[in-house]
Amino acid sequence: MVKQTLLIVSSVLLTGLTTTIPLVAQARQPLLLSQQQPTNEQLNELLRQGRALVDAGDYARAIATYQQAANLDRQNPRIFSGIGYLQARQGNFREAARSYQQAIALDPNNAEFQYALGYSLANAEDNAGAAAAYRRAIQLDSNNVNYYFGLGAVLLRQKDYDGAIQTYRNVLNFQPRNAQVYELIGSVYLEEGRPQDALKVLQQAATLAPRQSSVQIRLGLAWLSQGNKKAALDAFEEAARLDPNSSQVYLQIGKVLQAQKDLPSALEAFQKAISLQPDSIEAQTAIGEILLSQENYIEAIVAYRRLIELSPQDPQAHYNLGVALKGRDRIPEAIAAIEKARDLYRRIGDSEGTGKAESLLRELKKSER
Repeated sequence: MVKQTLLIVSSVLLTGLTTTIPLVAQARQPLLLSQQQPTNEQLNELLRQGRALVDAGDYARAIATYQQAANLDRQNPRIFSGIGYLQARQGNFREAARSYQQAIALDPNNAEFQYALGYSLANAEDNAGAAAAYRRAIQLDSNNVNYYFGLGAVLLRQKDYDGAIQTYRNVLNFQPRNAQVYELIGSVYLEEGRPQDALKVLQQAATLAPRQSSVQIRLGLAWLSQGNKKAALDAFEEAARLDPNSSQVYLQIGKVLQAQKDLPSALEAFQKAISLQPDSIEAQTAIGEILLSQENYIEAIVAYRRLIELSPQDPQAHYNLGVALKGRDRIPEAIAAIEKARDLYRRIGDSEGTGKAESLLRELKKSER
């Protein structure tokens, strides 16, 4: 349970840390050229058109316009960086990386270009290339915290935990009271399965940022990893107080309460998580499990039909729907659900699940006669 949550947290972390590039600044850079080359009217006109297209959100035509400008001035890196920005805005990260590489070829000591290249390569899943670009950005400007965060994120993707921790600790050399850094280090320790080390740095983060709910969530996970459910629940409840609109907080509270067999309270927490994030498969799964265990078949049917909407290829959801329908003597519907579960189990090669479904099918068909 804890490991699955950590993977979700890690995924969110990686996404957040690799998307901090100052995109607006990159977009505006080509537009400064009109002041640098006032004699080139055609170039200035293309840059003005490009700016208008960017402002209008027409990035495809803006790229084409800036490419025309680049043909007129092949020596200005700002045009290529602007094209890279627009490609990144459209999710064309490999094309963005190529544009930033062109900008870097013209201006190799520009830290922002290296950072933008790292961002693009990270989103194109070239983690090694992204790490190299982030390292170069740090060499050029060692006091920009975002460069370290970008490098740490891609090192985590590569499961280089020691490298990520050292990268984050380097920030403490010039920002010793940066709570986010302590939180990130704690997250890495959690993913490594080192909850005691995580607790130490997360408690430092909590001291520096007492109103940061995400720190409390990670503290709760660390306590949970140590088997201290009371301390975990206290941390999660503090996180809920600090951020009452976080579905992840209520999801964690529900898990602890479910483990403590307080099913009514757990159900309430999971339902709160769903109200905040209606497409949460994890919370919906937990709701179905609790309702089924309570033999509340009517509500369990509703819960599993919703879960199937969210995750239609989940064989266990179809199987549990069949069990709930059986509990209400809706045998034909139960048979259809279990048959679907059996087919899905077969498709993924789950022989145990297939056997379980076939056994229940025989029972249902026998009772139908």
